Amino acid sequence: MIRAGLRVRVVAGFAAGALALSTTMAFASFQIARHSLLAERESTAVRAAHYDAAVVRAGITSVVRPDMVAVLRSLDTGEDRRALLQRGDTWYARSADTGVTGAIPAALRQRARSGVPAMQRILADGTPTLVIALPIAADTVFYEVDSLRELDHTLRVLTIVLTAVAVGTALAGACLGWYASRYVLRPLVRVAEAAQEIASGASAARLDPAQEPDLARLSTSFNHMVEELSARLERDRRFAADVSHELRSPLQTLAAAASVLNRRRDKLDERTAIAAGLVSDEVTRFQRLVHDLLTLARADQDTDRGPVDIHELARSVCRERGVADSIVSTDGAPVWCVDRRRVRQLLGNLLDNASAYGGGPTAIRLSLRGQHGCVEVDDEGPGIGPDDKAVIFDRFVRGRAAGTRGDSDGTGLGLAIVARHASAHGGTATVLDRPGGGARFVVELPGCAP
Repeated sequence: MIRAGLRVRVVAGFAAGALALSTTMAFASFQIARHSLLAERESTAVRAAHYDAAVVRAGITSVVRPDMVAVLRSLDTGEDRRALLQRGDTWYARSADTGVTGAIPAALRQRARSGVPAMQRILADGTPTLVIALPIAADTVFYEVDSLRELDHTLRVLTIVLTAVAVGTALAGACLGWYASRYVLRPLVRVAEAAQEIASGASAARLDPAQEPDLARLSTSFNHMVEELSARLERDRRFAADVSHELRSPLQTLAAAASVLNRRRDKLDERTAIAAGLVSDEVTRFQRLVHDLLTLARADQDTDRGPVDIHELARSVCRERGVADSIVSTDGAPVWCVDRRRVRQLLGNLLDNASAYGGGPTAIRLSLRGQHGCVEVDDEGPGIGPDDKAVIFDRFVRGRAAGTRGDSDGTGLGLAIVARHASAHGGTATVLDRPGGGARFVVELPGCAP
């Protein structure tokens, strides 16, 4: 199960809290308003029913044979009220009965016939209705049927309004949660950006504890960690540089001695000649290793960018390594703003790697798109396995078996130097599968447009 991010959870929490609070308040407000409106409406209806009952009572007791319909028509009931009169088993109304008498509950009629005033809310023809029964004589009951359609409409509108308010409050809560999460996570974003800058080689990146007083301890600890890491890396770099530098003098002496032995191999016996050859080869390999270590130790220095004819530089590197310069192709402006020394070594190492492990380079593409320069080198070797792609640019990784010593006399630092030179330009080095087989090494160098 994929867990939602912190910002999503904060926003969802604020939205859920706001929705729960607004829903509770809306429900309470609706119940209070409904109770108040119904109580007031019923009170008004009861007063009007008592007044109309008094008029009917006076009208039917003042004459011997009263006209019941005429008495009911004398009432001012408006459009929402209907007056009914039950005398004995006979019903009287101001107009034709449209089923109103049938909607009056039997229990209510029975109670009114026993001489007890009664009131009940019913649903007549789908409309909320209030029925009030008032006995006015021994066998006579006055009914007033009051429609609550207007009140029901008001309550529906109130429900819609309160629902809209609840939804709006939830959205406002979500916006507040988004703002709060953005404000709270802002320092962590700075930490992530600083860590990314440090990972890309900007060891001077630091956090300002004064910007976020609540996270001053985190900022201070982070800065201390970065300083310790920078000091450790600097010590390692200086150690590698010092060791490599100190090894150069004895290596030159060994190389000179090995060269003398190598020139006199024909005067030595077979076993001694073989040993002399092995010593000469290993000294040469050791010299390359020391040279590569010095290059890595100095790779953290700033780049010396300048305008470079990248096409001519690539052809020159191809000629030095005996590779046909016809495989070089360019796309875009041929002049790039790069460090000539670094790009020359970067491209040379890629060609050496292709020759040593990939059966030789098949294509070199140099393209400039916008501000980004791209160097691609294809080979026709067995390609790079998925597990090896993650570590192919690490130190001392050679051949297809990552992390193991290959049969080649390489130092295992060539691709690591490529990655460091790319990083010094603010770029990246990656390896892909070439269509048709083989590997494709891609180096992206930002800011190459002159």
